[in-house]
Amino acid sequence: MTAIPDDQTYGDYLSLPQLLSSQKPHSDVHDEMLFIVLHQTKELWLKQILFEVEYACEELRADRFLFVHKALSRVSRIQTVMTMSWDILSTLTPSDYMKFRHHFGSASGFQSAQFRAFEYRLGLKDPRFLKNYEPGSGEHDFLTAALEAPSVYDEANAALGRAGFDISGDEAIKDSWKSVYQNTETYPELYGLAEKLVDLDDALASWRHKHVITVERVIGGRKGTGGSAGAAYLKTTLDKRAFPALWELRSEL
Repeated sequence: MTAIPDDQTYGDYLSLPQLLSSQKPHSDVHDEMLFIVLHQTKELWLKQILFEVEYACEELRADRFLFVHKALSRVSRIQTVMTMSWDILSTLTPSDYMKFRHHFGSASGFQSAQFRAFEYRLGLKDPRFLKNYEPGSGEHDFLTAALEAPSVYDEANAALGRAGFDISGDEAIKDSWKSVYQNTETYPELYGLAEKLVDLDDALASWRHKHVITVERVIGGRKGTGGSAGAAYLKTTLDKRAFPALWELRSEL
């Protein structure tokens, strides 16, 4: 354990000099600072989300559901804060934004490796996103590891199997979770876990919807930076679900 200096300050503990010197606008436009701070904040929250998801997976493997619930509850609350932050960005008008947008070059939020890692760790494992990162780069290696690691969905289904349920295929998994919902008093831990997972999907859908609305408000139907299709692409993601069986079974209860 590292010795704690007697004169350690708040700024020292939080590395505030380094953190607060990381905002470097590329123009003299007032509104660019907001754009940078907001996106850096999102990346910090994504770092915490990935930290909690890894912990939740570890606890799931040990069937310690109480600690899994705590970690996933924290994740969904962070997601809520991140979704609310779009309201702050929406104070940026189209006229304001276009004054500094050209400074982005090829940069785009589409390139956020941490957001893609979050999708992978939930169970949305689309390997095509790897092509956006140079092979051998830190981001490519980071995402590859997330793609290859067991997802929360993998670990939840493994816990279902350990409880004696059939997890031999997608239909069997759905039927097994359906049985959990039909026997909630017999399987309270699995029932609670399932609802925590739905919370994550629900929160992610809210994030995606608010993202679309904010992008349309600020840039309309323009293409996004870095070659992305902007709002048109974002709309194609609205129906993504990390835990499809937990949504499908609802029509059958």
